[in-house]
Amino acid sequence: MKLSFALLLATASSAFGFVVRPVPTKVSSSTALFDSRRRQKIASRTKWLESRGATASDVAEASKKAGLMTNDEGLEYVKLVHDSGATAEVYLYGGVVTSYCDAEGTEFIAVRPDAKMDGSKPISGGLSHCWPQFGPGEIQQHGFARNVNWSVEDMTDTSVKLQMAPSDYTKEMWDKDFLCTFKVELEEDKLSTKMNVENTGEEAWDFQAALHSYFTVSDLDNLEVTGSFKGKEFLNKMVGDEGEMQTEDRDAITISEEYDRVYMGVNDPVLKDSGKGKSLAILNTDGWEDTVIWNPYGNEGMGYNHFVCVESVKYDPVTLEGGSSWDGDMSLKPDAL
Repeated sequence: MKLSFALLLATASSAFGFVVRPVPTKVSSSTALFDSRRRQKIASRTKWLESRGATASDVAEASKKAGLMTNDEGLEYVKLVHDSGATAEVYLYGGVVTSYCDAEGTEFIAVRPDAKMDGSKPISGGLSHCWPQFGPGEIQQHGFARNVNWSVEDMTDTSVKLQMAPSDYTKEMWDKDFLCTFKVELEEDKLSTKMNVENTGEEAWDFQAALHSYFTVSDLDNLEVTGSFKGKEFLNKMVGDEGEMQTEDRDAITISEEYDRVYMGVNDPVLKDSGKGKSLAILNTDGWEDTVIWNPYGNEGMGYNHFVCVESVKYDPVTLEGGSSWDGDMSLKPDAL
């Protein structure tokens, strides 16, 4: 007797270690780091389904499903799907965007091969939140937004709005009244994000913010990052104990050593990857004023040669009075080279 396609998908979910809610129609997952690994997983599951009677159109239709899902490690994420064929995935744990594929199926967001996808530590990759602190400081490294569960405020096939409010956990290290929302919207030709920080109390407080953004790279030798870098000051954290302020003399940044640099007043970076034949413009239109470039050059365990962090940052602290708010708007727009 030929099994129904729905039952085949449910069986495939068990066989390949992933769970989909509310309807078991998921046939792919993006916990892989690079597009090639992602494609291998999809191909493997597709072959398995087709060997049991599913048609190519069945498999293609199932891969277009959007909604709240669960990965094979038990973490929930929202899959967004646009009619153009573009997709994105956003994890509730940390409010992290872990995947953005354009309509042609090219993946632009990286998750490191050493990343934990089970909630045991912050996800190493994606568009990860550093809030209310960037880097080391009075509370834990990069704050707490990246290692708490955000809740779903609103969701459609192409957008999701997540929310983070104070909890007993956050109050132990940072006892402020706040509400953070993060909206991710998948459009035909770009992925748009909006971070909103609101002071819901009466007392003013300061914060820093960053999207610790990991992007896929075919090979570092194929990459250059352009933008308004030339003539701008940057903090080179690789020099001395406290870092050193230097001035950039290049129009395009290439990476052949370990990088940890904060470029003040640069918020228009464009990643150009000759191996992909595509560019990715990081459009910071509100709030994000600075750019951090980071790469652990030589660290094979982190997969250094296939990603670069080009981070949207508000480095100087923001002071929010009671009842006021701050917005950070950033979009990713792919294009052909």
